[in-house]
Amino acid sequence: MLSVYEGFFSGGARIVHSDVLLGLVEGGQQWHRVLSLHGEVHREATTQRMEDDACYRALTAGGIDVTSLGRTAGLVDGTVAASVFSGPELADTARAMAGADVILSLKEQPLALLNQGGLPRRPVVVCLHRSDPENQGPALDELRTAIADGKVVACVCCAESTRDAYEAAGIPGELLHVIPNGVDLLRFRPDAAVRLAFRESLGIPAGAPDTPVVVFAARYAGMKNVPLFLRAARAWLAREGGGHVVMCGAGMTDDNPALWADLEIAFGADRASLGDRVHLLGVRHDMEAVYAGSDVVALTSVSGEAAPLCLIEGMMCGAVPVTTDVGDSASIVEGHGFVTPFDPDAIAFAWSAAVADRETFAPALAASRERFSRTRMIAAYADLLAHVAADVRDELRPGVTGQ
Repeated sequence: MLSVYEGFFSGGARIVHSDVLLGLVEGGQQWHRVLSLHGEVHREATTQRMEDDACYRALTAGGIDVTSLGRTAGLVDGTVAASVFSGPELADTARAMAGADVILSLKEQPLALLNQGGLPRRPVVVCLHRSDPENQGPALDELRTAIADGKVVACVCCAESTRDAYEAAGIPGELLHVIPNGVDLLRFRPDAAVRLAFRESLGIPAGAPDTPVVVFAARYAGMKNVPLFLRAARAWLAREGGGHVVMCGAGMTDDNPALWADLEIAFGADRASLGDRVHLLGVRHDMEAVYAGSDVVALTSVSGEAAPLCLIEGMMCGAVPVTTDVGDSASIVEGHGFVTPFDPDAIAFAWSAAVADRETFAPALAASRERFSRTRMIAAYADLLAHVAADVRDELRPGVTGQ
């Protein structure tokens, strides 16, 4: 099977999909490779090379071949670059597709390539990870085109909100299969030693175990509503006294002038007195440590989210989730945390309540681990792809007519 990525850059969809591929290969029943449209991506004020990406490294270390068309995104108009492909690029794509029984498209953006004429005809499974299909430029139209042409045989939705949104946008319901996100429970778990080490890295002494920490794990993007998070952080830090706020993800660094402007606006005159307790950590490859060291995992997104990976990973490490009501977030945190309005003071008070109730929520978080298991997720993907591959073999069998 061949997976086609738009590129390797920080984000939950790539993490989930890459983990699924590794799990499917570990089972020994399927063979996978990856083709990336871009070899380097510039976004969220960050240059992200494919070879430096944690997902790329995990895939190649797991024996999965990863190649790229060598494009660089962010240097040209993306709407033009995404839909125009050269002869050599199409030839490379055709060679990659030739040995595959099934093509997996990570989100609908790679369909701009897969819809090009002259490529080998293979059934395509599209993996959908958003709840706002009409807010992604021409991607939804590419999906509609591929479905009308008969290329797309199934769509995996990572959340109920994803299925509902795409069905409302006119995608046939019979193509939409919900497989909720899951995480590696051996990696994402409470760990007292890791918690202590991470907190010490923030300057929190071992003798202050009750110092509260809120983590915001997100790329710097409009949908994440960073200004709202920062207004809530200012209100919370002013009231909590010794609390700390951690921001990590692409663009969450001192090098991002837009983030610095957001900080100046949100904190104003309090920047000097409160700013030293806001930690900008950028892209991290040890998120299990970040979550284990935190008391609250926060999300303030205004749109786009489906089944946010940060909430699941944070919960599994013992952090209490506090989120706005977007995508499946409310159902994910039900009984485990808090859902807030888009109000900074309400969010700040919810963070304080989450810190106070952390021990109370611990049994419910522990009991929910099976629901968010990576093993469950991979088994569901394996079952769906096995059915698609079996249909392909039936169509190729002499005397069998495809439906």
